[in-house]
Amino acid sequence: MAAACDFFSIMLCRIKTSAISGISAVSVDVEVEARDSTREGFTIIGMADASLRESRDRVSSALRYSGFEVNPRILVNLSPAELRKEGSSFDLAIALGILHSSAQIKAVDLEHRAFFGELSLDGKLKPVRGMVALTIEALRAGVKEVVVPVFNWDEAAIISGVKVIGLNSLLEVVSYLEGRLDPVRPANGNGSTPCVRTEPSLLEVGGQATAKRAMLVAAAGGHNLLMIGPPGCGKSMLAERFSSLLPSMDRREILEVARIHSVVGLPIKGFLGGRRPFRNPHYVISEAGLVGGGTIPRPGEVSLAHHGVLFLDEFPEFNRSAIEALRSPLEKGTVSISRAKGSLVFPASFQLLAAMNPCPCGRLGAAGLHCQCSRSAIQAYLKKLSQPILDRIDLQIELEAVSIREVTESRGGTDLEEQEQRLRDQVAQAHQLSLERSGKKNARLQNKEVFEHVSLSSSARRLLEQAASKGALSARSFVRILKVSRTIADLEESKDVSDAHVAEALGLRGLERIERYCG
Repeated sequence: MAAACDFFSIMLCRIKTSAISGISAVSVDVEVEARDSTREGFTIIGMADASLRESRDRVSSALRYSGFEVNPRILVNLSPAELRKEGSSFDLAIALGILHSSAQIKAVDLEHRAFFGELSLDGKLKPVRGMVALTIEALRAGVKEVVVPVFNWDEAAIISGVKVIGLNSLLEVVSYLEGRLDPVRPANGNGSTPCVRTEPSLLEVGGQATAKRAMLVAAAGGHNLLMIGPPGCGKSMLAERFSSLLPSMDRREILEVARIHSVVGLPIKGFLGGRRPFRNPHYVISEAGLVGGGTIPRPGEVSLAHHGVLFLDEFPEFNRSAIEALRSPLEKGTVSISRAKGSLVFPASFQLLAAMNPCPCGRLGAAGLHCQCSRSAIQAYLKKLSQPILDRIDLQIELEAVSIREVTESRGGTDLEEQEQRLRDQVAQAHQLSLERSGKKNARLQNKEVFEHVSLSSSARRLLEQAASKGALSARSFVRILKVSRTIADLEESKDVSDAHVAEALGLRGLERIERYCG
């Protein structure tokens, strides 16, 4: 809807903006009428929440401090009326609508412009949440230019195809619209200095060769990974460096991640170089905090980890309902949240890394330490994790405490970065092989697809049959072993899965060994 200004230019004006809905945005027209009535009042209609209704006072004060008059008879309609609107990003559009409808600014072309920003009482523009989603929606609606607070310029500027103007105050916006101000590109804009991917390297960790190899397999196949080991063995350190093995995000993934983080008010600059998200919530987190929810649904940690890594330390200590809520996102890569007025779907395609002690005291199997837990206590501890959750974790590895020599030995050298790049290239090649073969990562294969795409050599088949005959493999474990074996073969660019690949996959089932000990 264009900013209408013919006969009604003194009385009625329409300004384009957008409203956040979930992690997306919906176009909104701010219609402002300077009413010809003896009845005074500043009324906002159109399903506005409390913070938006408070904009009456913010806008009135900002207009006065900026030297403008405030018409005592104002009606603001936010269209479409059935969409609930919240937040303070409508302030600037409302203020410009008032000025335009009361002929306090010159007639300007507003048809292809959208406006976003909160106003302080003295007319300064303050940043708002969700600028990436708001700009994407403005572009979709045919807007050619968006005017935003200067502190939001970086977020809006990552969207190509629309001109972004960052300004500091209401007075600057009016001066720009009337042609009296040539806006200067912000010095801290994301285009001024290219973002470089920086993160700690897995190769910096001493020892734990088996865990590093398991992480390489997990990264190559998209497998979820559970690390079991005593306190202080390096589980958290390894998890924090896992994403260094993953290829950089492409443009589409960067925009998806930036949109989610922008909506919840988190910085996005760290992802612009392609670094993948890493989320590490504490085990006291609620179910809504982990998977999303609330009266007005917000993305949870699983969505903030979209295209990245979610690390859950002390895995059994998380609330049982929160852990069980992970089933759907682990299976489908999305979270669906239903409310009386509708449902929202949040993306949640992440890789799960989890860590736990082998027993309540943490000493089971640790060299030189005596476990104080009974077998029944260990069983109760392990039963905090349900079988459906464990079925979604392909790799379960045991870690041992690292010796002082391994901790102190040098791991520096000029070739550390080159080694890391070789590992990343190896992972990228394995990704490509699985995508060419089945169109998805090996971890995402369904049971039928596993048997279609995993070609076993005769010796590999015999090895699996021997393991099954000894009662070491359940039906679920059998499928999991096939998927992991396929990934190990991809790392070696092998068409067929050999007995060596199967043997390595059989060794990556540490939790099952602990369960057999307790049984």
